[in-house]
Amino acid sequence: MNEPNLILAVPTGNVTATSLGIGGLAQRRSPGSGKHFSGRSILVDLAADGEKPSFDYLEEGGWRDAYGDSVAAFAGVRSGSRTKTALSNSAFNCIPIAAYRSCHLVKTGGATMQLGEAIPLQSFTNHTCDENMTTEQVAQAIGQPSSGMRVPRLYMVISPIQFIMLSNLTPEEYAWYTTHRPGKILRQVMFTEIRDEQSHIAAQSRFTNARDELRENAMKKTKTIVFEDCLSRIPFQDWIGYRHEAQGGLYVGNRNCLKLFPFPTEIPHSWDKLEG
Repeated sequence: MNEPNLILAVPTGNVTATSLGIGGLAQRRSPGSGKHFSGRSILVDLAADGEKPSFDYLEEGGWRDAYGDSVAAFAGVRSGSRTKTALSNSAFNCIPIAAYRSCHLVKTGGATMQLGEAIPLQSFTNHTCDENMTTEQVAQAIGQPSSGMRVPRLYMVISPIQFIMLSNLTPEEYAWYTTHRPGKILRQVMFTEIRDEQSHIAAQSRFTNARDELRENAMKKTKTIVFEDCLSRIPFQDWIGYRHEAQGGLYVGNRNCLKLFPFPTEIPHSWDKLEG
């Protein structure tokens, strides 16, 4: 039997102990051919030794024993089960980013592609945030130089909730802002930058109005376009960085840091041509 893995699935937010490996679990979870169904996901291989997690889960208030349940799931796999659920929901926010060993993009049909090793982009030491800060004040707060003229970027937030928005912030600035802003704070965030404009997900007027609002209001830093199951509607090919035209990939951050899992140097042709 293969050494069991502990795998986080995004956006569903469940954790599974399994002897199937990343590829096997992806195939098991697949709804079918990408020609007929939709169901993209991201699988994260977590640090573990085959019997227990090699990390401590973040505090959740005591409503479940995440570590103990993970140990029990491993025991189930070692006893013969191919998969055993450790956490059935809401796992993204309680797993430290340092526990991520690798990230894998999964197409609807179950085909996987491993992203590159995590690149540390920014550490955050200033935790004072005001929702009325300008974009340049956000840049100063994290020690970034002024960017001058700003062109709105289109971001897809994947976890802990899914939505697509336009923003005048860079990835580093957005990660800091969304994990610090009062009232709308996220404990952790997973997102990517995508090509604009995705006219199949919202009316053109939504994009136009958002751009106008960002341009006219210096304190407006983000404008949501749509809330829905975005991951399955935006092809991986539309993620910035897929063709290495600019830095991009999968961003994962919290109030202390931001990391980037970039696309591999070469996208496998067999994976690239698959639908879904």
